[in-house]
Amino acid sequence: MNNDFIIGFIDHVAIRVKDLKISIDWYEKVLGLRKYQLEKWGEFPVFMIRNKCGVALFPANLDDDYLNPNSKNIKIDHFAFNLSQENFEKAKRKYIDLGISYQIQDHYYFNSIYTKDPDGHTVELTTIKVNEEEFYK
Repeated sequence: MNNDFIIGFIDHVAIRVKDLKISIDWYEKVLGLRKYQLEKWGEFPVFMIRNKCGVALFPANLDDDYLNPNSKNIKIDHFAFNLSQENFEKAKRKYIDLGISYQIQDHYYFNSIYTKDPDGHTVELTTIKVNEEEFYK
């Protein structure tokens, strides 16, 4: 069985910021991104999206050491590629076939697979579970 999958587009880059409000205002004013603060996810992440692509804002923990790979300080936290549901299933099978360690998370609106690249960067593959036209209106 062919488990090759096709990536649709970069869905989001998750970044840790000093001040959510200042960052929300900046991404809205400067880049014209629309704020999505989803009820089921609570206070954060706050997504700033346009044309199904954007950034996910998380508060930084300024007490964390910058150089620690597990730090929650100001940094890029992870990046996500968007897949169709069919390609999401293929990706799971491929990870199993390759013996790649991964974690699946149900984000209510999306399902995601998380893994690490060889340098320890978190790579997310995500697929929408709700009506896409309704979600992105």
